Amino acid sequence: METALYLPVKRFLETLGLSVKGEIGGCDVVALKGDEPPIVVICELKQAFNLELLLQAIDRAGACDEVWVAARLSTRGKGRESDARYRNLCRRLGFGMLGVTAGDDVEVLVSPPTSAPRRNPKKRSRLVAEHQRRKGDPVLGGSTRAPIMTAYRQQALACASALAAGPLRVRDLRPEIPDAAKILLRNVYGWFDRTERGVYALTESGRAALRRWPQHTHMQGTEVGNRDVVNA
Repeated sequence: METALYLPVKRFLETLGLSVKGEIGGCDVVALKGDEPPIVVICELKQAFNLELLLQAIDRAGACDEVWVAARLSTRGKGRESDARYRNLCRRLGFGMLGVTAGDDVEVLVSPPTSAPRRNPKKRSRLVAEHQRRKGDPVLGGSTRAPIMTAYRQQALACASALAAGPLRVRDLRPEIPDAAKILLRNVYGWFDRTERGVYALTESGRAALRRWPQHTHMQGTEVGNRDVVNA
């Protein structure tokens, strides 16, 4: 699975001074570097280098400053990474190319250009905002068929954790969860019930969510490797 490639790629990008998180805005890997505005790097993962990997990278390219594609290296040396035409196509597209060995070492097969134009500033801004708001790195890049632990879901879980002991006023939640009023009012996941004006309680589905994603402290980030989150 692509998730097996995430940690080796994450470690590699971190050696370049990037802050790396998985599964943001449909991208397998989003990494930031520097202050405002940060440099935005996207990396797409596949088990093997193929056309679909390049098509995904092309779709993401407008929202970032740098694009990488990463895949497992063929054990027999007959994969696309050995095809000069594939590497040259990556160069022409302006993509970096990373190969992950069987021992989870990462090799740079093609280096991306030093800079690339940004064509979709709105999408780029959304990626940056989600990366910065998300606590920790709760999702392995390349994850599929599971709810993504977004920053919004993290805050909703924080509200649910606070309400686990009994109903509370919105103003009691605001010091730790500034967006509590919006989250409780919208009630996207059906976790909350308004018992009276400005007072909310936890529903049974909210308690089920806390059993699925245990919260140790309010607004605590969950790092990749917590199986309760990643394999949810």
